[in-house]
Amino acid sequence: MEFSAAPSITVLIEVPRGSFAKRDAARRLEFLSPLPCPFNYGSVPALRGADQDALDAVVLGPRLAVGTTLCTTPRAVVRFVDAGQEDDKLICAAAPLTPGERRLVLAFFHVYALAKRLRGAVQRRPGATRCAGFGDLAEVLARAARR
Repeated sequence: MEFSAAPSITVLIEVPRGSFAKRDAARRLEFLSPLPCPFNYGSVPALRGADQDALDAVVLGPRLAVGTTLCTTPRAVVRFVDAGQEDDKLICAAAPLTPGERRLVLAFFHVYALAKRLRGAVQRRPGATRCAGFGDLAEVLARAARR
């Protein structure tokens, strides 16, 4: 489900578009990607995901610097499972996602899941890691708001 007029949220950018290094909110290196991230990647400090970390968010558009905070609109959510734990990703943009953007977002998260599965196997981390496709944005936002 996608909203054309969802409530605005504040996102903190942790990984600028084009970066290979994924860092957490404290800027510690978390993951090195084999491919550059095609999006700005960060989190919503005010909302907690099912993993009890700040809810992850992708921001489409031009490259933003690490540490940038911006008010943006969540348009969709990708259901993601990381080592057996829900780790949903809000997809934020100035306008509703085009079909091409939706395909790119899903392709990225399928490749990201594969890379994380490989890393998990090397580190012997239990639990499945996968991209489960687009989910219900309203449901994820309501659940996150209660945390």
